[in-house]
Amino acid sequence: MRAESYCDWWSLAGVDALVGEEPAGWLKLPVANDPKPKPKIVTENEPPPLPAALQRQAPVEAPTPKGPVTFPDEWNAFRTWLAEHPDVPGSQWDARRVLPAGAPGAPLMILTAWPEIDDQRDGLLFAGSAGTLLDAMLRAIGTTQDDCYRASLAVTRPPGGRCEPNAAEELARLLRHHLKLARPERLLLIGGDILRMAADIALPDARGRLLDVNHDGGKVAAVAVASPAMLLARPAQKAAAWDSLKLFNRGR
Repeated sequence: MRAESYCDWWSLAGVDALVGEEPAGWLKLPVANDPKPKPKIVTENEPPPLPAALQRQAPVEAPTPKGPVTFPDEWNAFRTWLAEHPDVPGSQWDARRVLPAGAPGAPLMILTAWPEIDDQRDGLLFAGSAGTLLDAMLRAIGTTQDDCYRASLAVTRPPGGRCEPNAAEELARLLRHHLKLARPERLLLIGGDILRMAADIALPDARGRLLDVNHDGGKVAAVAVASPAMLLARPAQKAAAWDSLKLFNRGR
């Protein structure tokens, strides 16, 4: 009776044979009705996954390089293009564009490389105390800002006032085209940056020299001076500026 009792107990436990035909995992948990995925267990032999920043990335196709920008040949279209078009060289650094002022064909064109910080704040070239000094300089040669055509080559200011080489190439093309359309009788270059792009010389070498700046329509007589902001910070340089400005008084 005791042996039968043992057999009945194992039979109720599901064990009805000493050795089965197929192996059974006694310690394996039964499958639940709504199984959920188990988190992956990282063993000692399996390294953890790399961070996303270090994982192999899919290759990214390089954007197709754009060709040279096409500049409008008609004056009003050119002015509208400077104000609105996203491909204007020198418009990529800031959303606030500072546009030229005055009419083409003016006796004197005043050209700088890009707006100063005060200019972008006020939306007007040669603003603030630097503009006041420029007014005094122009009166010394018998003219005013209102009688001149004023422009910056780039309509926005680059970070730190420095232009990267790839942008400078397109700005050089824009310089020649802008001069062709503006048709100034004479050209006043403000600052060393625009002088290097227009005549490829340094500002100290331009002191007291009348320069010929070539453009797509010919050439124009030019002189170069330091920016009024620089002259305010370093008054000793005003003498060099006057040595160049007085060249415009010859023949008057």
